[in-house]
Amino acid sequence: MEEAARAFYGGAMSFHRLMFACAALAVAVDALLPVPALAGAAKRQVVVELFTSQGCASCVPADALLGQFATTRHDVIALSLPVTYWDMLGWKDTLASDGCTKRQKSYAQFMGRGGVYTPQMIVDGITDVVGGRDGQVNAAIIARAGDEQDVPVTITSNPHEVRVVIGSADDKGDYNATVWMFRVLPQASVSITAGENAGHTLAYRNVVRDIKSIGLWKGQAMTIDLPQDYPSHDPIAVIVQQNGYGRILGAALVADNSVKAQPH
Repeated sequence: MEEAARAFYGGAMSFHRLMFACAALAVAVDALLPVPALAGAAKRQVVVELFTSQGCASCVPADALLGQFATTRHDVIALSLPVTYWDMLGWKDTLASDGCTKRQKSYAQFMGRGGVYTPQMIVDGITDVVGGRDGQVNAAIIARAGDEQDVPVTITSNPHEVRVVIGSADDKGDYNATVWMFRVLPQASVSITAGENAGHTLAYRNVVRDIKSIGLWKGQAMTIDLPQDYPSHDPIAVIVQQNGYGRILGAALVADNSVKAQPH
């Protein structure tokens, strides 16, 4: 058992170092690539999920890019999902959750990947990009913004109730989509005292603190009423996602769940 454990952790750490080197090289090369123009391209908000860890040095530029999306890009719903599996490298991620780790592993299984890594960005549920590759991430966003399918999602709330209204599909396709609700922490600053990022204070935006399935969408308009069990000023995101971890069909983010959110 001990030998197996040493083999696992040794392999995991070697893999992590390899991913760090590859990601660093990718970011350097990607910085030389032209970033596609976005003016006039976006016709729907695109969901970008970053799987990250405070114990991962190569995640820092990806966290910064996600932060830029969250604060400057109205065509993007940017979500940060800290994972738990790099806690073994010497620093326990203070924002990580099993829910975020499970979501990333479910994506890997759904996409037929051999494993998980950080930093990883999933764009609209279907495109896997190494976080920090600005040009490739922007290209993936533009490609998804051109998707004609856009199921309208509206979130309204008050101190007692959250209402989610989802529109109908434009066609009579075979839809079997999970409706996900995310509780989001708008920002956080963490001083790291151990591990690869020791001595640094890292900033995070739109950190996912809770994920739950609240319904199943089959293509027809539906309304979901839920009790208000999140702090009233925490943002809420709702995502309609085919087959649970496939193509994202519609999404909305309300920055303050005590007021009405407009559909995108």
